[in-house]
Amino acid sequence: MSAAKAGRDGTKIKLLAAAKSQSIDALRTAVAAGVTLVGENYVQEAKEKKKQIAAQVEWHMIGHLQRNKAKIAVEIFDMIESLDNVALARELDKEGRRRGKPIRALVEVNLGGQESKSGIDRNGVAALLEEIAELSNLRIEGLMTVPPFQDDPEKVRPYFRDLRELREELNESRYLNVDLQELSMGMTHDYTVAIEEGATIVRIGTALFGPRSL
Repeated sequence: MSAAKAGRDGTKIKLLAAAKSQSIDALRTAVAAGVTLVGENYVQEAKEKKKQIAAQVEWHMIGHLQRNKAKIAVEIFDMIESLDNVALARELDKEGRRRGKPIRALVEVNLGGQESKSGIDRNGVAALLEEIAELSNLRIEGLMTVPPFQDDPEKVRPYFRDLRELREELNESRYLNVDLQELSMGMTHDYTVAIEEGATIVRIGTALFGPRSL
């Protein structure tokens, strides 16, 4: 419905199940219902769940990733959505070289300037991509953001629009090993606005699983 309102093809928008802290039974149910993308915030939690999910699903790292966990992360995840610094990029590239395969990633952008959130500042993205362009075993496929929470989804629309416009600006530079097709943005409370602003991946947790157990 949101895609139609924005004049977009809904089949081009992917739903990612944000499964942090969800039980393996809840995740199995979601996969059985048709979920094909699963997002996890923690490496160890994803490792344990992946052992128990037999179905072919794509695993995305959506939480902050420390450089010292890059090796195990590339063994578990099909995409790293939270790349935000050169040191991590080089470590991922190294692990890709060891395996003889490119590592797929998105650059996480902190558009709200939130100190409590990971992600690179908007003004630093171009410089990061320039350095990443030299890394032959890393493929940057898009951008990701987590804007400040607002009860009114309309208040986060400017952040989603800003990420889309940033992608358009960066794609004009045609960096090597960089093709910014994906925009991972929008969660349960604001995904409709994110879709209207160009999201290609929406990260849905509560709407799929119900409130998270703390």
